[in-house]
Amino acid sequence: MSDARNEAVRLLWGPHSKPSRGPKPALSLDRIARAGIEIAEAEGLAAVSMQRVAGLLGVTKMALYRYVPGKTELVALMVETAIGDTPSQDGRRCGWREQLSDWAGRLVTVFYRHPWLLDATGGPRILGPRELAWMEQALAALDGTGLSGAERLDAIVLLSGHVRGIAQQARMAGQAGNPEAQLMVTLGELMQAHGDHYPALTAALASVNQHGGQDQGFKFGLQRILDGLGLLIAQRSN
Repeated sequence: MSDARNEAVRLLWGPHSKPSRGPKPALSLDRIARAGIEIAEAEGLAAVSMQRVAGLLGVTKMALYRYVPGKTELVALMVETAIGDTPSQDGRRCGWREQLSDWAGRLVTVFYRHPWLLDATGGPRILGPRELAWMEQALAALDGTGLSGAERLDAIVLLSGHVRGIAQQARMAGQAGNPEAQLMVTLGELMQAHGDHYPALTAALASVNQHGGQDQGFKFGLQRILDGLGLLIAQRSN
């Protein structure tokens, strides 16, 4: 494992050594991560740098390097902090479909709240304990369904991909609660002028308007994914 990966693992998973004597450290990993998040929330992930975070915390960049060796590790800490703890099941015992529906809904809310996570969580990287706990909870929801471990992993990848796709639309539209609003307005205007050439699209947009123009992409896609999983689970039980 490379030195950079070793550092990411150490920061995310510990143990974190504490000085046995001397003054209390001025910073903490949580405080550093939250400073990075504050910048990312306001200006996007690209604006985050060790210099910017150090300035926000009122320390020198060299002082910050005593805690975090570089931006890669800083972003890893930011992701772990922003994604938060796994959603509580509140002691409920419900079926796999309800559990996964709730899980996906909570995950898309995290991405709505922190759009920069889309940039921070792409590609191979070291995952922290909180992020793995989210994955564990989704996989555990499929216990007893007859699906293999590989199939369950694929199911979670599919669900996560749907969540990310909807969150990406939300970021592009700039309206987290209604990700397709701007697209619908633009298409509607185009169809007014050119609708004769696109009758199927014109009819579909008219149907959207009849239902209040509300975005149903997340719920529709989620239910279709769960429908497909339900069919596969039913096949496994035969």
